Amino acid sequence: MAGQSCRFVQARKPEGGSGVFRLTVRNTMAHLDSEVKEECLREDLKFYFMNPCEKYRARRQLPWKLGLQILKIVMVTTQLVRFGLSNQLVVAFKEENTVAFKHLFLKGYSGIDEDDYSYSVYTQEDAYESIFFAINQYHHLKNISLGTLGYGENEDNRIGLKVCKQHYKKGSMFPSNETLNIDSDTERDCLHIDLQALSKNPQDWKNSSFFRLEFYRLLQVEISFHLKGIDLQTIHFRELPDCYIFQNTITFDNRAHSGKIKIYFDSDAHIEECKDLNISGSSCHFVWKLFPGKACLTIAFCFCSSVQKNTQYILVFDAFVIVICLASLILCTRSIVLALKLRKRFLNFFLEKYKRHVCNADRWEFINGWYVLVIISDLMTIIGSILKMEIKAKNLTNYDLCSILLGTSTLLVWVGVIRYLGYFQAYNVLILTMQASLPKVLRFCACAGMIYLGYTFCGWIVLGPYHDKFEDLDTVAECLFSLVNGDDMFATFAQIQKKSILVWLFSRLYLYSFISLFIYMILSLFIALITDSYDTIKKYQQNGFPDTDLQEFLKDCSSKEKCQKESSAFLSCICCLRRKGSDDHLILIN
Repeated sequence: MAGQSCRFVQARKPEGGSGVFRLTVRNTMAHLDSEVKEECLREDLKFYFMNPCEKYRARRQLPWKLGLQILKIVMVTTQLVRFGLSNQLVVAFKEENTVAFKHLFLKGYSGIDEDDYSYSVYTQEDAYESIFFAINQYHHLKNISLGTLGYGENEDNRIGLKVCKQHYKKGSMFPSNETLNIDSDTERDCLHIDLQALSKNPQDWKNSSFFRLEFYRLLQVEISFHLKGIDLQTIHFRELPDCYIFQNTITFDNRAHSGKIKIYFDSDAHIEECKDLNISGSSCHFVWKLFPGKACLTIAFCFCSSVQKNTQYILVFDAFVIVICLASLILCTRSIVLALKLRKRFLNFFLEKYKRHVCNADRWEFINGWYVLVIISDLMTIIGSILKMEIKAKNLTNYDLCSILLGTSTLLVWVGVIRYLGYFQAYNVLILTMQASLPKVLRFCACAGMIYLGYTFCGWIVLGPYHDKFEDLDTVAECLFSLVNGDDMFATFAQIQKKSILVWLFSRLYLYSFISLFIYMILSLFIALITDSYDTIKKYQQNGFPDTDLQEFLKDCSSKEKCQKESSAFLSCICCLRRKGSDDHLILIN
């Protein structure tokens, strides 16, 4: 005790050195504070870069976020499968009605489209007969159609056919004398034929001056009409029927004036809410009544418990998916925010201690791309689920947008599963190879794409008139991509027309050079880039990865278990005592 007191007295009142002593104590405390701050930062960084299993072993923190993501994968996939089965009914009903319309309204339709149009006619008599045939079929639709179809109102709120013809204003043509006198300005004339006019003598409207076509200046004839239909097959799947409006257009295209009129049939289907449904049976009676004159006022009497319960269960399930995705969105957003705060602490500390900035690679280590992927997926799932609930409740009918959102979100969710595979050594090699080779592959594809575009334009302009696969730019691109993958090679060579020997020889040189260049050289280089990245990753795993500034900072403890053993109880106590309350959440970064 005496010695201690003596030393204390000497320390309190040194002769002639009080200023030096205070400076020494201040420096000692500052050094201790810097060490405590550095050690606390190192502990937070090590904990941040742990996987969920390591975090549980380190601090007994349950990986409840991991469990939430696994549950979300199951829920989202189940939701997509159910929606896909329901969407299949919609797609099948639209496609089958389109095929039925072509057989109903196109005279002599064989069931197989010619290229991008339905079929073609070559004589004036066939053109007139095709036009009149479509009009007559529309008139007798209810007597000949097998579907649940009815007449609908067009854009002018009128029921009937709208026939329009487009032609040059005036002109005369004498091919035998090689003379032409034409006014390039066009005009469009339209005629509306209602059901009452069709019920009269057909010769009255057939002999109209409107149907006296001058084919030498005719550009096109367009017949448009609206039909309504009801999809009854949904009843068997315990769903309410959908009502459809089909906007049908038959176009007789004579723009080329080549002696061949191409006939196009286009059907655009829109789903609308059924206004008056009365479904009854031995086990079900359902009435859906919309009072006229009172907008948005509906009364539903549902005595079919199976339909009602099925709808309620699906809506509850969708609502639960929204809650799960909303929780995932909040947690991942919180993790990114906390990671940015931790990065700011590390950058400031590194700048204070080493007087230099951290490299960009270490900066991006704090941005977890998987969290960004999950956030995007959650947003798309939430919006898609809301649309799906509205569709189920028959308030919306936009199946396409809902399908895109739910399909893309499920794709991103399953891509995110790769993160969990990265916890295993064998799969981690493949994932690191993909990450390392992706920038090189993208740069290589940009260079190869220039050559690919050159071949695309060259093939289109030279071989287009002589080969069906080179008529359009998009068709040329698809054909060349198929050739790169070794598909349909012989057919591409064989289909070239031999009308021009020069073009035929050029096509051989063109195809041989493209196939040789892309298959034997470019694809080989493409594979070599990935193989090189794989070998590099394997070598790094055996000999160790290059150390960055961040890894050098965490190098004091070679492993997380060793770090926990070497951490002194006194220093951990100091960290907890000196940590501000506002910084406590930084340790819990996941």
